[in-house]
Amino acid sequence: MEFDNSVPIYVQVINKIKRDIILGKLKAGDKMPSTRDLAKELGINPNTSARVYKEMERENLCYTKRGLGTYITESEERIELIRKEMAEELINKFIKGMIQLGFNHEDMVNFIRSKQ
Repeated sequence: MEFDNSVPIYVQVINKIKRDIILGKLKAGDKMPSTRDLAKELGINPNTSARVYKEMERENLCYTKRGLGTYITESEERIELIRKEMAEELINKFIKGMIQLGFNHEDMVNFIRSKQ
């Protein structure tokens, strides 16, 4: 995984995991690698991978079973909410960028329709 220096690494890793969940690469209830294995797999510091899991637990994206490991949430509702949040973030970035290019709402809609 290549990292963007303008965004904290743990945020980029969380976003990658979210995409993997949404795309079905990771399924509800799947066991995640240990923090050490995740760090090795991604070439990051083990403290960073521990922070990834801590933040994901805070967001109810995963849970830990003491002595057994960390697992993806089993809540399909939570996964759908993540999907919608990520879509909204993409749309907001798109709209902001288009406005900076001088597009109004109608121009944006017409532009999107022309690409279908």
